[in-house]
Amino acid sequence: MIRTLSAALAVMLMATGASAEVVSRTADGFVLRYEVALETTPDDAWVAVGEVGRWWNGAHTYSGTATNMTLPLQVGGCLCEALADGTIFEHGRVTRADPQAGVAIDAPLGPLKGKATRADLDLTWANEGRGLKLAMTFTVGGPGLGAFAGPVDGVMGDQFARWVHYVETGETP
Repeated sequence: MIRTLSAALAVMLMATGASAEVVSRTADGFVLRYEVALETTPDDAWVAVGEVGRWWNGAHTYSGTATNMTLPLQVGGCLCEALADGTIFEHGRVTRADPQAGVAIDAPLGPLKGKATRADLDLTWANEGRGLKLAMTFTVGGPGLGAFAGPVDGVMGDQFARWVHYVETGETP
């Protein structure tokens, strides 16, 4: 399944002119980075990040439904998921929110929860030509977590491609 996801991601990224890579990996951590240039505005990127329930892959939620995800774009805002029984599950917390530059989230997602000593998810944008360069960087640290780089790369690459699609089209991928 990871190979299928990675192959699909590679095709999507090539089609958009995006780059994706495991920037670094050690036994105790890794850095993933994805970027693409788009003809869009900071407002479009900002609004799209805040509408996480429209682009996040529901397969990577506890409820199986992305629309249960929320992300208030303010420092301290919770990347949260509301479960059917009323439970709120915290996936991360916003540590930086700038409509002109991006959002940083302390986000020990999925199998990293309880294991990561650092899990910084940065969704950023910067002027490039007539548009923006959108980027996602995920920096993870913790004992033995370097082994997670490949599988997490597949998941986060998919999330990046979905965010880019939503910024470009306004449509749920």
